[in-house]
Amino acid sequence: MSRGLYIHIPFCKSRCIYCGFYSTTFLSLQDRYIDALCHEMELRSFKDLQASEPRLSTIYLGGGTPSLLSSRNIKKLFLYINNVYGQAMTTEDWKQMEVTMECNPDDISDEFCNVLRQLPVNRISMGVQTFSDDRLRFLHRRHTVKQVEEAVKRIRDCGIKNISIDLMFGFPNEKTSEWEEDIRHALSLNVEHISAYSLMYDEGTRLDEMRKQHLLKELDEEVSLQMYEMLIDKLTLAGYEHYEISNFALPGYRSRHNSSYWQNTPYIGIGAAAHSYDLHKRQWNIADIREYMDSIEKGIIPCEYEVIDEDMHYNDLITTALRTKEGICLNVLPDKYKSYLTRNAQRHIEKQLLAIDDGRLHLTRKGIFVSDDIMSDLIFV
Repeated sequence: MSRGLYIHIPFCKSRCIYCGFYSTTFLSLQDRYIDALCHEMELRSFKDLQASEPRLSTIYLGGGTPSLLSSRNIKKLFLYINNVYGQAMTTEDWKQMEVTMECNPDDISDEFCNVLRQLPVNRISMGVQTFSDDRLRFLHRRHTVKQVEEAVKRIRDCGIKNISIDLMFGFPNEKTSEWEEDIRHALSLNVEHISAYSLMYDEGTRLDEMRKQHLLKELDEEVSLQMYEMLIDKLTLAGYEHYEISNFALPGYRSRHNSSYWQNTPYIGIGAAAHSYDLHKRQWNIADIREYMDSIEKGIIPCEYEVIDEDMHYNDLITTALRTKEGICLNVLPDKYKSYLTRNAQRHIEKQLLAIDDGRLHLTRKGIFVSDDIMSDLIFV
């Protein structure tokens, strides 16, 4: 069985005000942390390889900011990936694999691109967020709009033909015309994949604190929904497939790694705060870089886990597969869950929020806008 490999690189030069992911600004820990990542791969390799002889189908370096790593450390990571997991893979496996690296636009220098040419990385995911320098400063992003354009050109020049960018909408006081300009600018880059998210006020973030202190006000929900509708209309008109609630891809360029999360595919998570899944249990490493390194250096993987029973499997399916264009295949569900799902879905079908086509239950365009409420109704309790 194939599986994905996720490696968490938590380093950031500075924290963005909206980010709720685990990260640290202690860049001086980089060398020690990379050693710990390599050691965790070794510690886990025997169990992972013997349990199911996995072939990696995707590799994803996420963060944080993986593009902050030194060239020596990036090369070391891929050397260890090959040493630990390469024995289960053929040359053809490596050729077919999707290998993604998250990057900040301002890190895409000529020197960085020279390193990329020496690696199997064939997909870049960049956190662009907006094409307004004012809004970038508001978010505490390090890059400028000009650097985004320069980064895309450099990535193309070094032979990478699969670029994804992240966008945000729903900024305080943002106008629909400003969001329309962001979409236009994104389309002008001719990237293969676009992920777009409404600005979220996650608990514990600086953005959430600013809201609580009345330093800013959330954009009206109705305006935010208008922006999302505009996004769908303009991207689909430009040839992008709306294959998941927040994701759009040109034909053949869906994110294979992220799709594995929605399609019940096992994945291995390496690093502080990284999650793993093997169909039977979900495991997560401690979200503290120092405790993580201390434990790994003692030969102990600092993690917790939960065993996934049938009810959890079903509920996971509701909150993952239903996000996708294809939705949920009813025929693969045990009768207990199939009858529960179809019964609870009926009123949403009558309201044209859900539909069944070719045996698959999926959200309609109308349903996408209230997907959280629909999923809550379909959860097994």
